[in-house]
Amino acid sequence: MKNLTTIDYKKIGLKVGLEIHQQLNSEKKLFCSCKTELFKEEPEITFLRRLRPTQSELGQIDPAAFFEFQKGVRILYEANKDTTCLVEMDEEPPHDLNREALETALIISLMLKAKPIDEIHIMRKTVIDGSNTTGFQRTCVVAFDGKVETKKTIPIQHVGLEEDAARKMGEDNNILRYRIDRLCIPLVEVATAPVIYTPQEAEEVALAIGQTLRATGKVKRGLGTIRQDLNISIRDGALVEVKGVQELELVSLIVENEVQRQLNLLKIRDELAKRGVREEDIKDEFVDVTHVFATTKCKVICVAAERNKRVLAVKLPKFEGFLKKELTPGVRLGTEMADRARFWGRVGGIFHTDELPAYGITAEELDKLKRVMNVKSGDAVVFVADVIENTSDALRAVNERAKEALKEVPQETRAAKPDGSTRYMRPRPGAARMYPETDVPPIQISRNYVESLRERLPELPEQRMERFMRNYGLHEKLARRVLDSEFGQLFENAVGESKVSPTFVAVALTETLKALKREGVEVGILSDKQFLELFRLVGSGEVAKEAISDIIVWLSKHEGAKVVEAVDALGLDILSQIELERIIDSLIEENRDLLVERGEKAFGLLMGLVMKRVRGRVKGGLVSEIVKKRLKDFPE
Repeated sequence: MKNLTTIDYKKIGLKVGLEIHQQLNSEKKLFCSCKTELFKEEPEITFLRRLRPTQSELGQIDPAAFFEFQKGVRILYEANKDTTCLVEMDEEPPHDLNREALETALIISLMLKAKPIDEIHIMRKTVIDGSNTTGFQRTCVVAFDGKVETKKTIPIQHVGLEEDAARKMGEDNNILRYRIDRLCIPLVEVATAPVIYTPQEAEEVALAIGQTLRATGKVKRGLGTIRQDLNISIRDGALVEVKGVQELELVSLIVENEVQRQLNLLKIRDELAKRGVREEDIKDEFVDVTHVFATTKCKVICVAAERNKRVLAVKLPKFEGFLKKELTPGVRLGTEMADRARFWGRVGGIFHTDELPAYGITAEELDKLKRVMNVKSGDAVVFVADVIENTSDALRAVNERAKEALKEVPQETRAAKPDGSTRYMRPRPGAARMYPETDVPPIQISRNYVESLRERLPELPEQRMERFMRNYGLHEKLARRVLDSEFGQLFENAVGESKVSPTFVAVALTETLKALKREGVEVGILSDKQFLELFRLVGSGEVAKEAISDIIVWLSKHEGAKVVEAVDALGLDILSQIELERIIDSLIEENRDLLVERGEKAFGLLMGLVMKRVRGRVKGGLVSEIVKKRLKDFPE
């Protein structure tokens, strides 16, 4: 596999364009008066739908929409009365566009030096994956031709305002479950030109745009509130859209992995050509091989057999060895075929001869399979266990992916995964997916209104960092960390509402949270309200600074709980000095011989013993003071 450190990105013609999607912290949703909040309880309302693609004004059907429709799924929508209404259920026309959200989008546009348009027109973008009850997303362009400065000037093609999608809760037997509380939360979109030429530059641009968005003080924070889509291409490869990158640190890794994936697909294409593989050799000739596995120990096939399902197989001439070729860490050509099979055929996965014998399938069963399939040297076989309709659809998808491997890197939309890899999502959408919204009137944007907004723009990120250093006494590195994080506004609110030092708040919101995230703690679950309550309790002396990490961990496991509940559950009530002195005296008595033996090192030993007993319930400085006093009179 090609080493990423040796890749000359300029030579391979890497181009990346970013689309940053950020939820706005408006009081109401984009087209109704519902709260912009998520609910955690069981749904009060459910309803079942099946969405169908519609023709554009030119009579065209978007291929991505048709692709989703072909899956034949139904969608069970979940709702409650506080965060959804008839608008989200598509039982009532949308209300007028939320002016608060529009103003925030215009402010962001002006901060990015973009030119607001004279009249806002709402459009419908076809989306029938279930994430919208209407079968389309309402969206509009707010401004064009902006820029963001990093090490160079990056053009901003447009700034848009649109409704967020419903959130997927799960699926079962061709029924998808979506919760529509997130549907219609205002979402600003910032799209760059494809002039980003390295993975690191992509991350730097995403950071710079994110800083500008957060500088408004009008965006939401937390897991899922900001998502980056990446449009990535290389010379001789394809334009691939990667959707849903939630962590900034993953941006460069995903670009690197996509470059690696495309380079390896091009290499496979060339090697297949050398073998003389032809597209016409790949045929939709599926063979029922259920009898081959009549006595198999493979659990997947056994379960399928118990449900009267069948095993169908297809031969891929001269593909032997290619299905196991790694494209990126953990992703092989066979993985991509499996993704297609799952999507088209609604199957759990595929088996192929490059990975066998394994999974309970024996060498004898493999030999019998090859005889039944009339396999010649160099051929591969793919097989699937499911109902006939699903297996046939799955194997057709496998064949289509095999044919693409002979010709090109396919243009497609892929979904980002938490480890920096991606999976197939759907084909690239076409121009037919957009058409005008007839239920919402256009909105005039006057020059005077734009100029009034320009006069009261928020600080730019660099100005804000200078103020953090000047007003709060933060050193440059710490001020930069706060600015780069999503907690800039929370930092200022916490300092203003508590008696805790700005440096402590800054360190807690950056270094402490970063360390907890590395340990797997879902700190994004905590709300601003919880953080502010925590800092107020620390400032008032009701909670020790040393208890912050333990409290955050507890709150991350008890979504929506109050800080005082965490304090009670963890037993972190503050110890009085008298109680602390009793504990220290007790530990001295219990470890008297060991303390005598340690001599000058007795302080470190005793501090460790005391802090282990009282951590989070008392300030470390007070412990140190009392320990020193006690040891001063301790016998040699």
